[in-house]
Amino acid sequence: MAEAIGTCLLYWNLDQIFTVTVDNASSNDVTVRELSKQLNNWETNIMNGKHLHVRCMAHILNLIVQEGLKEIDASVKRVRQMVRYVRSSSARGAHFKKCCEVQKVECSKSLELDVPTRWNSTYLMLDTAQHFEKAFDRFDFFDENFKTYLATHVCEDGSVAGPVACDDWANVRNVVKFLERFHELTVKVSGSHYVTSNVHFEDICELDVHLKVCLESEDVSLCIMAERMRQKFKKYWGDPEKMNKMIFIASVLDPRKKFVYVNFGLEELFGEEVGKKVSEGVYDYMKSLFGEYLKNYSREFHHKSSPSTSSSSQCSSDVSSNSDASLKKKALRTKLDLKKQKEDSGCAGAKSELDRYISEDQELEDERVEFSILDWWKVNAPRFPVLSELA
Repeated sequence: MAEAIGTCLLYWNLDQIFTVTVDNASSNDVTVRELSKQLNNWETNIMNGKHLHVRCMAHILNLIVQEGLKEIDASVKRVRQMVRYVRSSSARGAHFKKCCEVQKVECSKSLELDVPTRWNSTYLMLDTAQHFEKAFDRFDFFDENFKTYLATHVCEDGSVAGPVACDDWANVRNVVKFLERFHELTVKVSGSHYVTSNVHFEDICELDVHLKVCLESEDVSLCIMAERMRQKFKKYWGDPEKMNKMIFIASVLDPRKKFVYVNFGLEELFGEEVGKKVSEGVYDYMKSLFGEYLKNYSREFHHKSSPSTSSSSQCSSDVSSNSDASLKKKALRTKLDLKKQKEDSGCAGAKSELDRYISEDQELEDERVEFSILDWWKVNAPRFPVLSELA
């Protein structure tokens, strides 16, 4: 698989890869490891690929929620069977519509049948079905085969769902309310027209708080569900050593958060002692990564500022003296900027630039204006030229 990916990258003329996001299949661990070796051969693997492997957040969310849904599996099966029965023919759909009219069920949504392996589709099915509770409870008066179907039809796992139990709808309402946060987050992290990496760590922290609150609920089923989900949560986000440090660094590079939020979030997730230790490791790693970008920045600067001997003779007759003066002026201005950087830091421009960014106050967020992290770094790139490349 790594060889196939490498071939595609060459075909697309992409040899500089920062991270690779994949699901949690064990085969992907091998794939990313081999791909890292390929990038080493191309001499484009920053930090020897330590940050290359990123586990897909949407996939982890799916695993966490699927674990929780096992607690009310029977209720979900019964609702799924009811929805499947109504949607299986136009005649049954017409009977169900008549039942809704008699029961005065007013809902503009249509019943949706889920894909069991995709929890968010199960959430949408339950969210819609709960509005038709009164209709389902009386549907046997409009379709005499309804109860027989529920009592005899075999589900995908070989079991029979059976008729609706007294607590099924209560379970559905509770789980829909509980999973709403997870659904919103899944939609958010699946977006492709906006940046999500800078809020990755914040979302993890918010989920942790949400699960802790649910653990204190008076609803026993909800508590058990939250406990199962929290155990799965800890499997992927409970050990900081197994988490890609770029999750934390991306949050630091959000001017609204920086290390103030990251330090607090780490202590909330892992405890004060471990949180401080992890925070120190993140800062050290960030300095090392920043150093790599400084090397590339310096090489690019020298390449741009040094004259091209191979083409000088060819262009000497075509380039005017004004153009030469303009180029020299631009090169001098760039050198002056670098000199100011070094003066500000004492000696090391990269260290000073990173420390100045971190030490500055967090960016105040105006709720009336939608914040764009890309625009912020574009505006502030002259102040943080190397750091903006990393961001």
